[in-house]
Amino acid sequence: MAARPLVARQPNERLQALIQEAGCSNAGLARRVNMCGAEHGLDLRYDKTSVARWLRGQQPRGRAPAIIAEALGRKLGRTVTIDEIGMANGKNLASGVGLQFSPTVLGAIEQVCELWRSDVGRRDFLSGSSVAASALVEPSRDWLISAPDGQVARSAGPRVGQSDVAAVGAMTQALVDLDHSYGSGHVRPVVVHYLNSVVSGLLAGSYREAVGRDLFAAVARLTELAGYMAVDTGQPGLAQRYYIQALRLAQAAGDRGYGGYVLAASMSHLAAQLGNPREIAQLARAAQEGARGRVTPRAEAMFHAAEARGHALMGDARASQLSAGRAVSALESADPDSGDDPAWIAHFDEAYLADELAHCYRDLGQPEAAARQAEAALAGHPASRARRRAIGYVLLATAQVQQREIEQACGTGLKAVELLETLRSNRGAEYLEDLQQRLDPYRDEAVVREFGARLEVQAAA
Repeated sequence: MAARPLVARQPNERLQALIQEAGCSNAGLARRVNMCGAEHGLDLRYDKTSVARWLRGQQPRGRAPAIIAEALGRKLGRTVTIDEIGMANGKNLASGVGLQFSPTVLGAIEQVCELWRSDVGRRDFLSGSSVAASALVEPSRDWLISAPDGQVARSAGPRVGQSDVAAVGAMTQALVDLDHSYGSGHVRPVVVHYLNSVVSGLLAGSYREAVGRDLFAAVARLTELAGYMAVDTGQPGLAQRYYIQALRLAQAAGDRGYGGYVLAASMSHLAAQLGNPREIAQLARAAQEGARGRVTPRAEAMFHAAEARGHALMGDARASQLSAGRAVSALESADPDSGDDPAWIAHFDEAYLADELAHCYRDLGQPEAAARQAEAALAGHPASRARRRAIGYVLLATAQVQQREIEQACGTGLKAVELLETLRSNRGAEYLEDLQQRLDPYRDEAVVREFGARLEVQAAA
């Protein structure tokens, strides 16, 4: 019989470094791994010799690497991934980080913390990644068919309480307000560092079931915000990773309504930006189906408005009008004084709906209706929504171009330019570029040349 060829193993220096950082002996780590495994229903019988083999490069099978990472994470008081302990077993975790809808809560924590860590480290694969439409739709399918997470409570690490959850919520609201006023270019680095340095430690802490659900809900919202800010800084490939993880965190929170919001308000808008209208409608319908009976009329209105935009981009005026009608009816039935609306949908008012409908009419080539809705949106958006008002002016200017009111369009467009000069928003710049392209057939007119010159000055600044 031929001898089996020997495979040279490399010492696992990553694991060695973490063991030293944790101040563990080999026997101590083995004991912690066995105890952690028992909590997951596994009968593990590792000893110091097992750890020595891991350090020489042996790869344990099955769920063992994740259990080893969790045991070390508990000792260190932070989340540790299987990539960090050198047990990724050849998987390209870097390129795939954040793109999976994890089947377990532990896996979800590991993946989202790795995403934050990679983002802070400015890994090239994140900033340069592209968006695949299937990478948006497949997680929505997993979200629709996955069973609820039975338990999220943890019994290791620093104690996490409701005051910690409240702090995350307050931080999120403060960052939302700053983003609305100044654009994501100023704010996103703060969000990512906060997630990586503070929030990751909370997820790796010890919390009761109720606190854990609330914690996952708060972290889902902040993660979705980081995804939106990635869109606003011109990083759609990074945004899709954040959105997928926000969807998974919402699942862990047991919040089907917010999961639907991530699909309809976040993923579908990303699909719209990338020109994938079929996926917009699919994601919006998944939100409606998965959150049926668990959301308020205000949230239903937003879900229907998202579907209307998908149909409009596909040129289906009838289907778009039907969805838009449902959105209007749902919002009319919402009671602003009931107190039933969760914080994540409270902003969706008549002005936001008018904004969505203006997009629909623009894409359907109905400029009169688009102008009416854009004007209604501008009348309703307060000054604090600077980026949203800028987009409203661009929508109005676009409708004016479609009606060949070129001088008016340039004047309206200048109002958008003035607002965007106070912001750092790639999204706003893209709207202006679209307006400039629509004005190109009239480039010989003096007012259009003046508008183009102003845009060049802004771009240079």
